[in-house]
Amino acid sequence: MRRRLWVLATVALTLAACDGPTTPPPAPAVSSALPPVASPAPSASAVAPSTVAPHGDCVARTLAGLSLQERIGQLLMVGAPVASPRSLATTVTRYHLGGVFLAGRSTRRAAALRGDIAALQSAADEPLLVALDQEGGAVQTLKGPDFPLIPSALRLGAGPPAPLRAEVQDTARRLAGIGVNVNLAPVADTVPTSVGEDNPPIGAFHREYGSDPARVAAAIRTVVPASQDAGVLTTLKHFPGLGRTRFNTDTTARAVDTTTTAQDPYLGPFAAGIKQGSAAVMISSASYPRLDAKNIAAFSDPIITGLLRDQMGFAGLIMSDDLGAAVAVRAVPVGSRAVRFIRAGGDLVLTIRPDDAAPMSGALLAAANRSPAFTNRVTDAATQVLRAKARAGLLTC
Repeated sequence: MRRRLWVLATVALTLAACDGPTTPPPAPAVSSALPPVASPAPSASAVAPSTVAPHGDCVARTLAGLSLQERIGQLLMVGAPVASPRSLATTVTRYHLGGVFLAGRSTRRAAALRGDIAALQSAADEPLLVALDQEGGAVQTLKGPDFPLIPSALRLGAGPPAPLRAEVQDTARRLAGIGVNVNLAPVADTVPTSVGEDNPPIGAFHREYGSDPARVAAAIRTVVPASQDAGVLTTLKHFPGLGRTRFNTDTTARAVDTTTTAQDPYLGPFAAGIKQGSAAVMISSASYPRLDAKNIAAFSDPIITGLLRDQMGFAGLIMSDDLGAAVAVRAVPVGSRAVRFIRAGGDLVLTIRPDDAAPMSGALLAAANRSPAFTNRVTDAATQVLRAKARAGLLTC
């Protein structure tokens, strides 16, 4: 296995044997047919120019060493209970996962969490992207003695940039210290005053930085470099915006935004974060009929590829919102959710349910075996995941 030496050293010093879950179903058979691997072009949101070439070379070499099944595994970020992350270790190994998401809430000490994350890293073929929701306010995965309470985005956004920057830097340093390398933040959604707390996913919990997209954009310009310079990649969410919906995609399939267009000023905070070099953007699972009359954003080529990639020029990692437990996607078979997201131009499928790894992996493999074009799409997406890992300092060649 291609593991980082520091992970092995950490595990040797701090960990006992890992406890795993019941053995999951065997991984699907793998086709050996792979497209040729080209050295990827540097991303517009990549690291400093002096390091682009070495990273690109390392990404290409790492990708060339992955089988189709392993490339597919890189496209999956699967939930692990934050109270017992090691329980996902067997799934990480069997399905070659690209990432894990620490799900739930915890007041555990940093040392215990660091040991669990190191155990997961030791189980992985390639170093993992390890993510959580550490926004602040009502959405803060880690609390307790080592993780102080973070004010809500609405409160921080109302003040000057210096306290916001300091808060984000402190949060990122604490996360990096335990091995978390991706924060599923900041929220770049704008909630207009006419909606306010009647917006269930964002406004009701004060997750927005303000009601004016220009003010939200200013906050995003502060947050992205503050976090990434402190060692934790940022994820702008929930593109193209959840601030004007009256329903929550986690609990209903009725979340519709009839306002957003391709020239909407509420896209401004996302554009600001992209310009600041945010490593990732998360796609919402709401419907935006003025952008795509047929598909929710997570399954929409016009939104993911047409708007985000082509029009707005985002060249980094595109990940989904939860495609596991969210009611917004319940009518779609589990495996098809992953296929449709990747086909639309997404790179990293997030599901909070560990049992989804098997059907998602199987469906992606079946789609790739049927279609050379989809195999190429898998390779492109795996390249984006590896680029994000290179930015996080995880790849060693």
